[in-house]
Amino acid sequence: MNPLPTKLETLAIHGGVPVRAKLLPYGRQSIDAVDIQAVVEVLKSDWLTTGPKIGEFEEKFAEWVGARHAVSFSSGTAALHGAAFAAGLGPGDEAITTPMTFCATANCVLYQGATPVFADVSPDTLNLDPGAVTRKLTSKTKAVIAVDYAGHPAALDELGRLAKEHGALLIEDACHALGAESRGKRVGGIADMTAFSFHPVKHLTTGEGGMVTTNDAGLAETLRRFRNHGISSEARERQQAGQWFYEMVLLGFNYRLTDIACALGLSQLERLDANLARRREIAAQYNAAFASLPGVTVPAVREGVNPAWHLYPIRLKLETLTAGRGEVFRALRAENLGVNVHYIPVHQHPYYRELFQSGTSSRLSYPVAEDAYERLISLPMFHSMTAQDVEDVIHAVGKVLEHYEKRVVGR
Repeated sequence: MNPLPTKLETLAIHGGVPVRAKLLPYGRQSIDAVDIQAVVEVLKSDWLTTGPKIGEFEEKFAEWVGARHAVSFSSGTAALHGAAFAAGLGPGDEAITTPMTFCATANCVLYQGATPVFADVSPDTLNLDPGAVTRKLTSKTKAVIAVDYAGHPAALDELGRLAKEHGALLIEDACHALGAESRGKRVGGIADMTAFSFHPVKHLTTGEGGMVTTNDAGLAETLRRFRNHGISSEARERQQAGQWFYEMVLLGFNYRLTDIACALGLSQLERLDANLARRREIAAQYNAAFASLPGVTVPAVREGVNPAWHLYPIRLKLETLTAGRGEVFRALRAENLGVNVHYIPVHQHPYYRELFQSGTSSRLSYPVAEDAYERLISLPMFHSMTAQDVEDVIHAVGKVLEHYEKRVVGR
């Protein structure tokens, strides 16, 4: 592997030669001929949706993560909405969650007419801080929604105890964390409900799609009804029984995942272990290269945790640099690294500012999340990256940060 640069190179943003000729995205899907054939077979079958591939994918997925039940959804957001519904959230209720996430985590609470209550994150992992959660718990708290940021499991045992003590459920947003392990157990069978996403940049893709896993049969049944208009039976079940009669027993949505998508998911599930291994290999190479690089803090990994590495977010030590995050970001982009930022804290989005900061109410503040946001840059991380791709990322990051490093005059 090429070492980090030993002398200053002219940055591409200043007219130098970019490290890469083509843009390397921060994430992308990986589809092979076996995946394509699996989808083609379903396209030629009798069932494009509500068919046999749904149950097959759910059963194999539940087995893989170590949960008793898995219920598929049309997206990770729909899965989160289903979990919020199954948890019984409604007007007058509160759910405590993190500001350091994609907005869907909090939006699913609003969909139910309940109120999202933000608690700050831990400085090391940027996951929900149990101490901050404790200070936000009230008699209105009906759920705690923890996010496994970047693929590092949240403090699930501690948060689960806090939720249970207050009669609430723990919902784990594991949309980053398929395959992550905490204390020797894969996420998916630890929290009361765990939501996953199958977006193209994730470890396994169905195009769009999601899943909720749970060990509670009652929650699983509610989830199944919710994703199917609130109807108590499935179309395929009625066809097999030769019946037409069905009943709507609750107000649900059409959040069904298709057989086409599930065929792709089943095919991708066969490679999930290899995909995880490759992501962990890339993370180890990044860690080794950046651990001693001035200006960068690499992602923390707590004892007893094996992250899934959906993202590889570095934090800039801005006090050691002559540029802010925006300038570093633009310089890396000019080197043809498709870096990104995850995330703008949810409470800083205009919709949430207007929702929670009307009138003379004081500005919501979550210092750890806000400080992290000013420093975060997500580097390319996906399992089909080549050895050269990884070298290019390491080279470009070293090139840019060395250029912006503060130097002592006279040395």
